[in-house]
Amino acid sequence: MKTISLVLLALAIGAPAWADEATPSNPNAQVVNQTQSATGSAPADNMDLLRAKLKADKKLVVGEAMGMTEKEAAAFWPVYDLYQKDITALNDRTMTLLKDYVHNYGGMTDASAKGMVDSFLKIEKDRIGLMQSYRPKFQKVLPEVKVARYYQIENKIRAVVNYELASEIPLAE
Repeated sequence: MKTISLVLLALAIGAPAWADEATPSNPNAQVVNQTQSATGSAPADNMDLLRAKLKADKKLVVGEAMGMTEKEAAAFWPVYDLYQKDITALNDRTMTLLKDYVHNYGGMTDASAKGMVDSFLKIEKDRIGLMQSYRPKFQKVLPEVKVARYYQIENKIRAVVNYELASEIPLAE
């Protein structure tokens, strides 16, 4: 459990880095961008590295928290990988929405605000639909208690990331 807490903390610390390029008044973003300029690393490359690290850490957390048998693990990980691929597509849409928010921050119109809320609600609806569509797939490879545990783990990780993002993103003006 201690390792799970440490990795969740790492995810929480890493989450603002996702938001650094997307927050309008984040002083850390300027520092990150200056560091990237000095090192010659492109922000997109750094983002890809961060995402890969977070995915690996997340998989470690899930593996440790699930307490699966070897047989369960062999059947679970391929389904998990497909699910993560689909979740990543939703997370990419969320990042696009955050970038749109940054672009409109300070000069948001009713029309742009409506479009962003519509996009947000569609992403959330699609996230619930994705979770529902994968439930039978997880049920085929895990006992129901472990399916519930997996969804709890996903929910906790998402809550940490959302908390960190929310703390970095100012309210619309």
